[in-house]
Amino acid sequence: MKRVAIILALLASSAAANAQFHYQDVENPEMSRHINRRQPSRKEIVLPQVNGYNVYKADLHTHTIFSDGAVLPDFRIKEAWLDGLDVMAVTEHIEYRPHEETMGIYMKNYMGNNKVKNNRLGNKAADKDGIQVDLNYSYDRTVQKGEGYGVVVIRGMEVTRDGKTVGHYNALFTEDNNAIYDPDPIQMMRNARNQGALIMHNHPGWRKTDMNFTETDKAAYGEGLIDGIEVMNQDEFYPIAMDRAVERGLFMSANSDIHAATSSEYTSGGNYRPMTFILAQDCSLESLKMALKENRTIAYAFNTLCGSQQLLEDFFKASMSVKVVTEKDSKGRVVTWLTNNTSLEYHLKMEGENIIYLAPFSTILVKGKFDDRKIPLEVLNMFSAKDTHLNVQLDF
Repeated sequence: MKRVAIILALLASSAAANAQFHYQDVENPEMSRHINRRQPSRKEIVLPQVNGYNVYKADLHTHTIFSDGAVLPDFRIKEAWLDGLDVMAVTEHIEYRPHEETMGIYMKNYMGNNKVKNNRLGNKAADKDGIQVDLNYSYDRTVQKGEGYGVVVIRGMEVTRDGKTVGHYNALFTEDNNAIYDPDPIQMMRNARNQGALIMHNHPGWRKTDMNFTETDKAAYGEGLIDGIEVMNQDEFYPIAMDRAVERGLFMSANSDIHAATSSEYTSGGNYRPMTFILAQDCSLESLKMALKENRTIAYAFNTLCGSQQLLEDFFKASMSVKVVTEKDSKGRVVTWLTNNTSLEYHLKMEGENIIYLAPFSTILVKGKFDDRKIPLEVLNMFSAKDTHLNVQLDF
C-alpha cells in the first residue's frame, strides 16, 4: 500500500507540474495548449497632449503586394496596430505594380491567353493584352481587414516616375484612385487635388546626387500643388527638406515606405518604425487632414524629431515635468528632478556640461544656479531647420 501511495503521489505531482506548462483547450478536451505562448501585443507609444491636441502616430507611406510590397493588406493593418500606430495611409504605386505579372503567370490557366505584363502605366493605359485592375482594392481590403484594430486608414496613392528626373509623390485623402492616372505627372497631381487630396513630396533626395529641384518639382511647387514633404524616409534623412518645409509652409513627415515587414526593417533592431506625429482634435479623417493642412506635424525616426520651432518646444515641454528637491545645495545650486513622461528618448545639453541621455519614463538630476527659475537646455535630437537644434527653457 505504501508503494502504491508513493506512485500516486508522483503521478499527482507530475500532473501538477504538467498543468504549469499546458492547459486544456476549451473546445477540444483532448488537446492541450502551451501556457508559455504569449499573445501578440501592441507596443504602446506614450506621447503627451500638446496645446489641447492629441498626438496621433501615423505612417503616411506604405505598400502591399498590390504594388511592389511583400505582404497583403491583412498583414499590413495588423502590423500597424502591433507597432502602436493610430493612423496608416495606403499608398500603392499606380504606375508600378510588378506583382501583376507574377500573378498573371501563376493564374494563366484561369486567364487563357490573356497575359499581364509588368504594367508601369496607370489603370487608364493598361497594356494592350493586359487587364484592368481596381486601384482602390488595396485600401478597401485594408479597411475591411482592419475592423477591430481601431487604426484609421487613409486612402492614398503614389505617383511613381523616374527618381532621377521626376520623383515620387503621395496623394493622401483621395476619393477614387481609378480616376487619377494621367501620362503627365503634374496633371495626375491636379487630378488628385481635384478630389481634395493633399500632395506630399516623397524621399526628395532618393536616387539623386543632390537636392536640387527636377523640372517636375519646379512645376509642382510652382503651381502650389505640394502640401508636405518627407524629411525622413526609411533610414534616410534630408535636413535641407526641413528648410524647404519652413520656407514654403509645408508639413514635415517621416514614414517607413514599408515594402517588407517592419519587424525585419525596424522593430527587430529595437527601433520604432518612422512615424509622423499628427496633432489633431481627434482621429477622424477630417481632423487629421486639417492638422496636415495646418502643418501640425512632427517627423520622427530613429530618435530624431523634426518640426517647427514652436511645435517642438511645446511638444518637449509637454513631455517633461520638473520637481525641485533642493533649493540650495552646498554649492549654491538648485537641484531638480527632470522626468521624461513619454516613450521617446531625449538627448540634452546644458552649457558647460556633458550630453545627457534622458531615457523614456525616467528621471535625472539637473543642478544649476537657475536664478530666473528656468533650466536652459539644447535638445540635440530635435531639429527645426538644417543646422538648428531646439533651444528651450523649462520653468519650475
